[in-house]
Order: sequence, then structure tokens, then C-alpha cells
Amino acid sequence: MNTLPVIAAVDGSDDSLRALDWALDAARGREAPLRVVHVREPGPWLRPETLTAGRPEPDTDPVLDLVRDRLKDLARDAPVTEYVTTEYVTLDGAPAALLPGLGSEAQLLVFGSRGRGGFASLLLGSNGTAAARDAECPVVVVPRPGREVHDSELVTPGPRVVVGLHVDSPNNEALAFAFAEAARREARVQVAAVFPWPVQAGDLVPPPVVDEDAIESETRTLATGFVAPHAERHPGVGTDLYVLPGDAAGQLVAASRGADLVVVGRHRRRLLAPARMIGSVTQAVLLHAASPVAVVPPDGTEG
Repeated sequence: MNTLPVIAAVDGSDDSLRALDWALDAARGREAPLRVVHVREPGPWLRPETLTAGRPEPDTDPVLDLVRDRLKDLARDAPVTEYVTTEYVTLDGAPAALLPGLGSEAQLLVFGSRGRGGFASLLLGSNGTAAARDAECPVVVVPRPGREVHDSELVTPGPRVVVGLHVDSPNNEALAFAFAEAARREARVQVAAVFPWPVQAGDLVPPPVVDEDAIESETRTLATGFVAPHAERHPGVGTDLYVLPGDAAGQLVAASRGADLVVVGRHRRRLLAPARMIGSVTQAVLLHAASPVAVVPPDGTEG
């Protein structure tokens, strides 16, 4: 059993409270402690040009008081907190700087799609973006309800975890996370291996002559090999492999309708691109998916 906590980042917004509910269920499924963290951004007491009565008392945090009341209400309706040890932590500073660092002491970081700050038009807050890019553990972003997405052949009855697989640079950690999560939820794993089609070329270069069936066959062969070890480790988890043409982000977003979770990987750092990056597909899925999205970092050998 992993004794590291599941961390829920809260700021009192409805989005963060939805993330709290998801994190509570995740902690129960992992038999892990739940740590609720509120980062208070610098206030007037930190500005030398401003005279104030002083900074708030460290043990006074209305946001965490709100969370405590919410968990008490949930416990009255059902014993959801019976097996979860809950810790409440208040930090002072910039959330986008402090929260990603908590990933080194957590097995999961959970955010709402937006918090109280930023622009109302943004679909994903800066704190969740920073954590998905920089945290050392998987990061889950819980969206607002009601997002509309296109239909997909991956939308099937029953619980399911969708995971994207890029056969040119597979993220084994994302596959492992998806299978483990499906096992906890008694869900099927739907592996979406998407190959770009039609093949694009430059403005002055005609597209190469490529057989779509050949690309699909090669993609399926590679994907089957990558998925097989994870399926063997989880024999009780049903697995569906979909080899699909087109845009990977669009296929994963469409598959998110009704899914328990969509799992995507984070880019590995490269010699000529040492900065951590989410990747365009992962960014699009975070922005538009109708289900919670887990962003899984590569293993510790990246670089």
C-alpha cells in the first residue's frame, strides 16, 4: 500500500470543491490519507508600503473551515470519510509555485479546472497547468460539468478508463497508471492509439504516397506490444485497443464523454528541449475533455 497522501488543492471555489470530492474517493480507493491544501496568496501584510493590523493567524483559514464542514456533511449522508485520514494544511505564497512542488510528497495531486483567480473565460487555471507540467506525481484535473463533446466509438456502456498511446514515443507510466486505476474502479481500459491521417506535407512538398492500411497495421502491432505487459499484470481488467486515424486530441476528447477518467502522458525532456512541457495533445485534452483528466509524468530517467 502506498502511504503517500492524495493531495487536493482547494481555494473555496466550486471547482476546487468538486476536485475535493474526487480526491476523497481516490484516497479511499487507494487506502491513502487525504491532504487538503490551501495556498493563501500574498496579501497586504506582505507589502511594505501598506500599514495593516497584521497577517491573519496561521490557524485561521476560512477556506479550510469550509472544507471541514463539507466533509462533515458528506459523512452524515454516507460514511465516506470512515477510512480516510484527513490532514489540513495552509501555505502562504504563490499557488502556481508551491503546489507543483507538493508532488514529491504525494501519490496524486487533484485540482479543479479553474480556481477563483484568473480570467473567467479560461477553461484551465494556471495552478493546474503548472502542476500538470512540473509535478513529480500524476496530476488529475476535474472539469466543470456539462462540457459538450462529439460522439465516439469509444463511448460504450459501463465504467471505463481511456488512455492515449503514442506508439512513436510511448509513455509506459501512463499505461501503468490507467490499468491500476481501472483495477480500482472495476472498469475497462480503452487504449486509443491514434495515427495522423491524412499525412501532411509542407507547402512546396507533395504528401508522400502512404498506404493507410499499412500504417494502421503497423500502429496496431506496436500498440499491442506496448499494452500486453500491463494487461498481463492486471488479468482482471478488460482491455480494448482502438487504432484510429486522425487527430489524437480530438479522439481522446470525444472518448471522454461518460468516461471515469482520461489518462495522458507528459512530454519527456530532451537534450535540445530541456524544459518540461505538457504537450499540445495533453493541453487540448485538459482544456476540452468532459471527464477528469490524469496527466502522468515520465519516469525519473527523463532528460
